[in-house]
Amino acid sequence: MFVLVNLKTYPCDPVAVADAVRDVDESTDARLAVAPQAADLARVAETGVETWAQHVDPIEHGSNTGHTLAESVADAGAVGTLINHSERRLKLADIDGSVRAAERAGLETVVCANNPEQIGAAAALGPDAVAVEPPELIGTGTPVSQADPDIVEDAVEAADNVDSEVSVLCGAGISTGDDVVAAGDLGAEGVLLASGVAKADDPQAALEDLVDPL
Repeated sequence: MFVLVNLKTYPCDPVAVADAVRDVDESTDARLAVAPQAADLARVAETGVETWAQHVDPIEHGSNTGHTLAESVADAGAVGTLINHSERRLKLADIDGSVRAAERAGLETVVCANNPEQIGAAAALGPDAVAVEPPELIGTGTPVSQADPDIVEDAVEAADNVDSEVSVLCGAGISTGDDVVAAGDLGAEGVLLASGVAKADDPQAALEDLVDPL
């Protein structure tokens, strides 16, 4: 299972969370990674944790003030990037451009989508993985695997029908080890989560709970 912790813009210490993710990663067979804000990528990567960006833009070097260049993300130590998170939505053509930009920079990609239909469209763009995240469940503590398990199963089927090499992750409301196990039982190969770790009083304990049943 792949567990990707998105720190969003939460007021947490990104290095402290990164240290926790790294330490738990060393004690489990699961694969753990963290996605800090762009300004924190380098110092998070320096902890030795697998580091992901939250976004890259569909651009090349040039006149692109205020954008995030995939090569800069990679130079800062990131090995992958989220694309089209529900809080950073893109048009389909821009999702494609961002995937291509990430590939150009050697970054792994996870494209987020709201429902199985969008998952199919995202999988057709050839990312490494897609993640189904119903936006109404994000941050609620109610996992999609519990609220509507059919969404996860249908997303897995939709991706497989387009490209069986594209992995499917499950997001929104993931906060416990049981949530991670349920996602796996429904066919997901990983989970995205944020507040369950980033806003926890003890991020390491929260992570240990997440991976303990795996």
